[in-house]
Amino acid sequence: MSIKNMTKEDLELLSNKDITNLLLEEKGKQTTPDLFKKIIQLLELPESTFDQKIGDYYTSLTTDKRFILLEDGTWDLRSRHSSDKIAKIEDEEDEDLEEIEEEEEQEEMVEDFDSIESDEDDIDDSDEDLKDLVVLDEDEIEETE
Repeated sequence: MSIKNMTKEDLELLSNKDITNLLLEEKGKQTTPDLFKKIIQLLELPESTFDQKIGDYYTSLTTDKRFILLEDGTWDLRSRHSSDKIAKIEDEEDEDLEEIEEEEEQEEMVEDFDSIESDEDDIDDSDEDLKDLVVLDEDEIEETE
């Protein structure tokens, strides 16, 4: 079914991802903002919806296996692309994700180290607590038994 032939009521019954699928089928590759602006226009939503929901829209596209984000920053239907190109892009995304995770782990380690250092600063190094401590050797311990 062509998106041009659909009424606003018909479109309201579809999810944004389904509308995106129809737009990409008819018009080909498009950027996230262009797609979302077209959806807002078709559904006659207020312009403020763009700023409020663009992040959620982008996330929904990244989690839907029907779509692929290409190297030029445009979305297209995954079915239009060969599996080796898709694998290359996914590998790059995986590498980026791994780099981000490694950076986060390093930041956590630094934070943990900093918190340990600050805990050590709070420790009172005075020998006051140890003044009554007596050290016994083994012979003295046997004598006391």
